[in-house]
Amino acid sequence: MGRLVYLLACTFLLLVAASTASSARIVEHTFHVQNLTLNRLCNSHVITAVNGSLPGPTIYAREGDTVIIHVLNYSPYNLTIHWHGVFQMLSGWADGPDMVTQCPLRPGTKYTYRFKIIKQEGTLWWHAHISKLRATVYGAIIIRPRPGNSYPFPKPYREVPIVLGEWWNANVVDIDNEAIALGTGPNISDAYTINGLPGDLYPCSRHQMYKLKVKQGKTYLLRIINGAVENHLFYKIANHKMTVVAIDARHTNPYVTDVVAISPGQTVDVLLTADQPVGSYYMAARPYVPVVGLPFDNTTTRGVIVYDRAPSSSVPLMPVLPLFNDTPTAHKFFTNLTSLVSSRFWDPVPLKVDREMFVTVGMSVEACPPNTTCLGPFKGTRLSANLNNESFVSPTGLSMLQAFYFNVGGVYTTDFPAKPLIEFDYTNLAINNNVPMLFATKGTKVTKLKFNSTVEMVLQNVATIGKDNHPMHLHGFDFYVLAQGFGNYNPATDQRKFNLFNPQMRNTVSVPFGGWAVIRFVANNPGVWFMHCHIEAHVPMGMATAFLVENGPTPETTLPPPPADLPTC
Repeated sequence: MGRLVYLLACTFLLLVAASTASSARIVEHTFHVQNLTLNRLCNSHVITAVNGSLPGPTIYAREGDTVIIHVLNYSPYNLTIHWHGVFQMLSGWADGPDMVTQCPLRPGTKYTYRFKIIKQEGTLWWHAHISKLRATVYGAIIIRPRPGNSYPFPKPYREVPIVLGEWWNANVVDIDNEAIALGTGPNISDAYTINGLPGDLYPCSRHQMYKLKVKQGKTYLLRIINGAVENHLFYKIANHKMTVVAIDARHTNPYVTDVVAISPGQTVDVLLTADQPVGSYYMAARPYVPVVGLPFDNTTTRGVIVYDRAPSSSVPLMPVLPLFNDTPTAHKFFTNLTSLVSSRFWDPVPLKVDREMFVTVGMSVEACPPNTTCLGPFKGTRLSANLNNESFVSPTGLSMLQAFYFNVGGVYTTDFPAKPLIEFDYTNLAINNNVPMLFATKGTKVTKLKFNSTVEMVLQNVATIGKDNHPMHLHGFDFYVLAQGFGNYNPATDQRKFNLFNPQMRNTVSVPFGGWAVIRFVANNPGVWFMHCHIEAHVPMGMATAFLVENGPTPETTLPPPPADLPTC
C-alpha cells in the first residue's frame, strides 16, 4: 500500500512539473531596424524605427516564457537594444547596454537576443541603448501571469499600452553628437507624444492624436511607460480617477490618484473605470521640471478617450495638469506607493546589509579637448556628469562583460568609491563658487560584489552646476526603495523613515530634486550590471557606473559563455 501511495505521489509531481513546463512558451520576433519617413509637426522626417512603426512592436509574453528577438540592423548607425527591467537571470549577454554587455551591432549586421522571463509580471519596455536612438527605437513589453494564475486585482475588460515619448524636428543622433562636441545640454524636444502621436495642440497635428474608445462601466488596465528621453512627465485624464496597481512590473497596494508622475524609464499600471457620463475626455501629459532657469520643452501632448455612443459633436473635456514645477505633487506620488506583500513574487526586505554605499549624483565640468571649442559653464570647459565625483568612461575595444567572463585586464577597475572622497554640504548651491570642486575625474570604475550579497545605497543629489531630479536605473535587478527625502541625507534621523515592511520596488528611482533616496537590493545575478541616469544626455557625460557580481557556487549560479553571434567591436 505504501509503495502504491509513493508511486501515485511521484506521478502527481511529474504531472505538475510537466504542466508547468508546458505552460511556458517561446515568444519570437524579428526586429528590422531601418529608416522610416514620417510626417510630424508640418514636416517630413526620416527616423530610425523598428518594423516601420513608432512606437515599435509590443512584445506580449507570460511569466516563464523564453523570448527570442532577432535584430537586423539596416540603419546607418551602430545599435544595441536593452530590455528595460527584465532581470536577465544568467542571460546578461542579452541585456544590451553598449560596451557594458556587448559591442554594438554595426550597420548591416544582426544579433539574436535570448532571455527568459523569470518571476516578473506587469509592464516593462525595450529601447535602443546607444546614442539618442531610443527617441524613436522603443516599444512596450507586457508580461502576463502564467496560465492558471491571475492578476491580484479584478481582470480588466481590456489592456492598453500608453507609451509617452518625445519628438525632435531634427536628426536625434546629430543632436546628440553636437551636444557632446560643444559640451552643452542637448537641444530641447519639439513635442511630446502618446503612442507616437503628438496630439492636436501642436501644429498640423489635429489628425495625429491617439484615441482610446471605451465602454461605459468597463475597467481598463492602462500600462503607462515614460519613454521620453529627457523629461519627467505628469499624466492625467479629465474627470477620471486612476488606481495604481503596479510599477516597474511590481504589484502595489491599490493607490487612487487623479495624476501620475512618471520619470524616464519608469512604468505605471493603472486601472481606469469608464464611470463618467458618455462623452469625450482628453488624456494629457506635460513635463515636470523642478530646475529653475533650465530650458525645456514646455508643451503638452494629449490624446482622447471617447465613450461608446458619444456624439461626434461632443467637445472633449481637458484635465487641469499640475504646474511644470509642482514638486509636492510629484513627490507625493513617488513616495505614497507601497508593495503588495501578498503578490506572487514578493520577497521580504533583507535586514542584514553586506555592503553600504553613499553615492552622490550630480553634474560637473571637464576641460575642453585640445583644439576644440566648447560652450560649457566656464571658459574652456564642457559639461560632464558623475557619481561620487567619478565620471564614467565607456570602454572601446571590448565590452565589460566579455572582460569579466574571459578575465581580461585593462578594461575596467574595481575601485569605484563607496562614499564621496570629500564630504560637503551637498545641496547647497554655494558649492558652485568652489570651481575645483566642479571637476570630476574620468575612468571606468565598477564595484565588485559577492554573489547573493545585500547592497544598500544612499543616492544623494548634489547642487553642483545646479540641482536636478535624476532617474537612476539599475540593470539586472529590482531594488527596494526604503525612503526618499529632501536636503542632505542624515542617517541619525532618516533611517527612522525606512519602510522595511512593504517598500515599493522599482528598477528606476527618481532621486528627488535637491534630495536623496535609499535603495537596497540582493546581488543574486552574476555578470556586469550598468547603473545610470535615465536622462539620456547624462549618460555620455558620465552619470553611470556598474556592478560586477561574482559567480555563485554552483553551475546554476554561474554566468554561461557568450553566444556565438555576439557582436565584435
